[in-house]
Amino acid sequence: MSSDSVRNVIIVGSGPAGLTAAIYTARANLAPLVIEGEPSSTSDQPGGQLMLTTEVENFPGFPEGVMGPDLMMNFRSQAQRFGAEFLTEKVTRVDFDSRPFRVYVRDTEYQAHSIIVSTGARSLMLGLESEQRLIGHGLSTCATCDGFFFRGHEIAVVGGGDSAIEEATFLTKFADKVTIIHRRDELRASKIMQDRAFANPKIEFLWNHTVTELLGDTKVEGIQVTSTIDGTVSTLPVTGVFVAIGHQPNTDLFKGVLDMEDSGYLITQPGSTYTNVDGVFACGDVQDHTYRQAITAAGSGCMAAIDAERWLEANVHS
Repeated sequence: MSSDSVRNVIIVGSGPAGLTAAIYTARANLAPLVIEGEPSSTSDQPGGQLMLTTEVENFPGFPEGVMGPDLMMNFRSQAQRFGAEFLTEKVTRVDFDSRPFRVYVRDTEYQAHSIIVSTGARSLMLGLESEQRLIGHGLSTCATCDGFFFRGHEIAVVGGGDSAIEEATFLTKFADKVTIIHRRDELRASKIMQDRAFANPKIEFLWNHTVTELLGDTKVEGIQVTSTIDGTVSTLPVTGVFVAIGHQPNTDLFKGVLDMEDSGYLITQPGSTYTNVDGVFACGDVQDHTYRQAITAAGSGCMAAIDAERWLEANVHS
């Protein structure tokens, strides 16, 4: 089953990158269709990772802060105001071999001259039921976003790679004590990062342990840790937990279709949002494993919209 006409642009994903791309393409009279994902899916839900964030204090223009879901609804309303169309579904397949490009939602086919991919990335989590309840309430995956809320607290960081050590070091600006919990007895982080952490008087290490439970009903009140050596269980009285065990870009749809790094992040041409397929653009956390902020995602969404508009002008509308 095919849906009507060939569109100028389809945007896949609706976090800050996708919604900014929608605002810009809509204002350029390109009438974008945004396929925003399903609310039941944590990996590519409408609004992206900010829907799991309570308060955002570092997005410019909101001196008092703004709730993550409110910010995303504002983005969405702005795009709709200029004529963006939204479909709350999950893309199940893409075909970028023929033109126009084809995007499928189960049996329904949507066609477009250009595509903007903004499916984002998800933080890898511990796999505990309590995570769903406490995310944004003492449990976080972003020190840059939430560190300020933990001034004077004792907190834990889970992980042993560069990102975990970087988060822990950053958090010592606010917290009184940061305990790094790692399942092995040595870090995977680079030597310079390790040296910095070992020299920091606010950082302690809990080796050979995993977090097996988060304690607290409405906010984190402690964590249960289990020894990987003898299985003994103990409790750590922390009020904040930062999970830093990596990110996974939502790129399964594009395997074998778009060029990506071994880690799954889409590869874009330097200084642009062009992918290896002419007319397909990528923006936001799906291609950015360095900054991963709402503001940088929004900026690259603007870039993708302008790249797509100019590409359409040169290749379709000329």
